[in-house]
Amino acid sequence: FNNMTEPVLVNVTEEIVRGLVSFMLYSPDYQTFCHCKECELEVMAIALNKLPSKYVVSTEARNAAYEQINCPENIENINKQIIRAIHIVSKKPHH
Repeated sequence: FNNMTEPVLVNVTEEIVRGLVSFMLYSPDYQTFCHCKECELEVMAIALNKLPSKYVVSTEARNAAYEQINCPENIENINKQIIRAIHIVSKKPHH
């Protein structure tokens, strides 16, 4: 997203969820969870469907949105939705 010349549509909530899901799935708490790409993406999709989107088209707007979303209350809610999604996917993997 850095050094962009053309405007690009980005969901900042998705960027944050992607990073947190990757981090969580490789933590000791979820060692037994399937780490295939499909399960990881399924967790992201379920979590993102419960969270508000924050779309932007410029680096400045992205940085501002990131700062706005990246506060303890929001991260706590995002983590809650990710954990909920992990439990859903672990009960019924789609493969």
